[in-house]
Amino acid sequence: MFKKYFIYIITNEKKTVLYIGVTNNLQKRLSQHYFDSQNAKRSFAGKYNCYYLLYYETFDDINLAILREKELKGWRREKKNKLISEFNPNWDFLNNDVL
Repeated sequence: MFKKYFIYIITNEKKTVLYIGVTNNLQKRLSQHYFDSQNAKRSFAGKYNCYYLLYYETFDDINLAILREKELKGWRREKKNKLISEFNPNWDFLNNDVL
C-alpha cells in the first residue's frame, strides 16, 4: 500500500510560536493538536495553542520525512520564516485546505 507522509509547521493565533512535526495523516494530526490545545495542554503544541497550519511538505518515504523534520527543527527562526513565506506569503492558516 502506498502511503504519504507529511512534515508540517503549525503556529498559534498570533504566529509567535512554531511547531514542526511529521505524520502520515495530516488532517487527523491537526485535529489532535487542536483538541490537546483545548483540553489537556500536555504537549508543546497544546501549551502554546499551536494548531494553525502554515506549511507542509509531502513525502513518499517516512525516513526522508523524518530527516527533513530534523533538518527544519535545527534551523534558526529566520530561516523557518523565510521557508514559510516562500510557500505561504501571507502566512494564511491552511487548515481548511487540507481538510
